[in-house]
Amino acid sequence: MREGAQLTQGETGNRYDVFHTDCPARNVVDHVTSRWGIWVLISLRSNDLRFYELRDSIQGVSEKMLAQTLRALVQDGLIWREVEPTTPPQVTYGLTEFGQDLGEPLTDLFDRITQRLSPHSAG
Repeated sequence: MREGAQLTQGETGNRYDVFHTDCPARNVVDHVTSRWGIWVLISLRSNDLRFYELRDSIQGVSEKMLAQTLRALVQDGLIWREVEPTTPPQVTYGLTEFGQDLGEPLTDLFDRITQRLSPHSAG
């Protein structure tokens, strides 16, 4: 069973006003750029991962914060969640097409940062 929503722009074709506090696109931007949102998207760019694999790939994230971040990103339609009916249930996460689309520029950003970062800047 996969879960995930997809934001659409609406029938009028108007652009979202991301500077308005009630804009749904602003919520997605907030979730993507949250402390853990970027790391989740980057971690899932190559492989689908189970919850604990994802937690282990992102050093410093608590289970509570990871669960909250995943819930928001699933609701935004950036990642999907699949639950296998086993005991205990196995939950796998992966990027939706929307999440893959957003992950590309994030990967480019990370590549540019790491290429230009001098060894003295780290730390």
